[in-house]
Amino acid sequence: MRNKYLSLLPGLLVLLLFPMGPTAQNSKACALPCPPNSSCVNGTACRCAPGFISFSGEIFTDPLESCDDINECGRPSPVDCGSSADCQNTEGGYYCTCSPGYEPVSGAMIFRNESENTCREISFPIWTAPSGIKSQALSHFLNRIQDLGRNFSSASVLNTVRDLVQETGDLLETPGDLKTLPFSEQHFVVTNLLFGLENVLRGVSKALPKGSFTFSSSAGIELSLEVQAPSYTNITLIQKQTKMMLTWDTVHDSGDSGLAVVGLLSTPGIDKFLAEAPLVLDAEELTTLHETRRGLLQETSHILLSDVISAFITNKDTENLRSPVTFVFQHEHGQNGSGHWDTRGCRVTSTRDNSTTCQCSHLSIFAVLMAHYSVQEEDPALTVITYVGLSLSLLCLLLAVLTFLLCKAIQNTSTSLHLQLSLCLFLAHLLFLTAIDRTESKVLCAIIAGALHYLYLASFTWMLLVGLHLFLSARNLTVVNYSSINRFMKKAMFPVGYGVPAVIVAISAASRPHLYGTSTSCWLHSEKGFKWGFLGPVCAIFSVNLAFFLMTLWILKRKLCSLNSEVSTLQNTRMLTFKATAQLFILGCTWFLGILQVGLAARVMAYLFTIINSLQGVFIFLVYCLLSQQVREQYRKWLKRIRKSKAESEKYTLSSRTMSEGCKHSEVRSCTAPRALH
Repeated sequence: MRNKYLSLLPGLLVLLLFPMGPTAQNSKACALPCPPNSSCVNGTACRCAPGFISFSGEIFTDPLESCDDINECGRPSPVDCGSSADCQNTEGGYYCTCSPGYEPVSGAMIFRNESENTCREISFPIWTAPSGIKSQALSHFLNRIQDLGRNFSSASVLNTVRDLVQETGDLLETPGDLKTLPFSEQHFVVTNLLFGLENVLRGVSKALPKGSFTFSSSAGIELSLEVQAPSYTNITLIQKQTKMMLTWDTVHDSGDSGLAVVGLLSTPGIDKFLAEAPLVLDAEELTTLHETRRGLLQETSHILLSDVISAFITNKDTENLRSPVTFVFQHEHGQNGSGHWDTRGCRVTSTRDNSTTCQCSHLSIFAVLMAHYSVQEEDPALTVITYVGLSLSLLCLLLAVLTFLLCKAIQNTSTSLHLQLSLCLFLAHLLFLTAIDRTESKVLCAIIAGALHYLYLASFTWMLLVGLHLFLSARNLTVVNYSSINRFMKKAMFPVGYGVPAVIVAISAASRPHLYGTSTSCWLHSEKGFKWGFLGPVCAIFSVNLAFFLMTLWILKRKLCSLNSEVSTLQNTRMLTFKATAQLFILGCTWFLGILQVGLAARVMAYLFTIINSLQGVFIFLVYCLLSQQVREQYRKWLKRIRKSKAESEKYTLSSRTMSEGCKHSEVRSCTAPRALH
């Protein structure tokens, strides 16, 4: 048995020693210490890695030797990159790139040999002129740019860049007919100028050798260029008013080992073409502003505090940069103070009186703007007065409308005018009270603003008709209801009262529909004087009514002087005088106080305007209903009818109850009598 097991030992030893064979061999091969960039061949030799060589050759046995980099680009060079290309040596290898002033047609910035070479001389980029702009100054500028492009060569790149900067400065210094273009076309030209110049400079700067360059024009334009090879250092461009700082990975495409260009262009004279350029705020920023300033209006005015700059790099895809770019702007103190300005993609990291630091995730055209917002602080007292007064006015206007409709004794032309005025004011106040701040939907808000525009214009138009009728009535005191004037008013009042406001609103909506509704209220936008579509007719109506009022007073004064002591005529004249005064006070003076809300008396005028205007319906009900003898008599009749109806109802209820009780008594007697007989 023992011999049997001993016979298995050789096989077992073979299995145990078999996996140890290679390990033992490697240990024996690596016993010789090999230098860096080499590997062991056997126990007595080392081999240099590809791209490296020792003094003794590829394989050596001396442990003191080293493997050094082979310069494939040295002379005599075994590498042929072809014409217009340079060999770039690396540790253990090499690559070919196009020579300065040349670019690869294939787009591959590096290649290995002549067969992959597609280098050609850098061409002048195409500048596309803005379409639809007619300007001799712009045409002359673009012709000069075309001349520079035709004469461009890599050898003259410095002169070309210098001439580009000078031509741009000359255009901004003497714009000629560019200043006569509409603002929208000026913004279009400036946008094309800046982006076109950026595109040309990015293209021709590739022909520049490595280094830093600065160009300037007599008009103050300044261009800073930095041409660098791949590195891990940050890039900083400094000018008089601006500094730009960014990292290398932001500038260069990944895998691109060629030269890269960073440019910073300052155009101090371009601000004169940016008047009224719109400012688009980031949605989150706009929401924050509205939350902190409840009375903030959508429209803003802004001024440029810094020079307008354009930043560009070799990489054209600059919408989402790997690392943010930091800009430091030097500018004036803030108190002195089709493209658009946009805050998206940039944030302010720090600000001082004369400098602002921003970080941006993209490259474009930049400047520091100070935006002025029209802010109206809310007064809680005015808000309470408005809601209470309008609620009371709505109740009184409703009662006035019902009175004018149901009281037949007073129904005439004057009542019809007052009825339409009360209806328009009721609807306008109701819509104002319930929907003025419904700004969630832009379309709905615009419809509400248009409806308020129409209803308030209709109210003032009916006020004009009431003033006209009051003036004509003063001239015809004894024949108010039978004159030809009365028939004319009946025919003309509805087309004028509802037609004229409809025409004004239709013209306003057709010309600028986007100006109906703001970010804080459903009313007219103040941009480009759009509110004068309401204020203009209101001021005109107030002026005409004031003239009617003065002429009516003059007529009534003469009438009072010529009257006898007849009581009825005297009472009619006094009533007309009172109504004329009340008419001006109620329907004209209120809005005139709104126009006077300026200066030191603005707060007082605001309270007077709010109180009188919110109680407008109360005054109408008081003057035309409660102070009218016929209406009071009608109210008495209605009260008597109500009391009589109530008394008859109570009498009927009492008689029914008596009859019911009598019936119960008779039933009891009929039931108890048989028992008594029994």
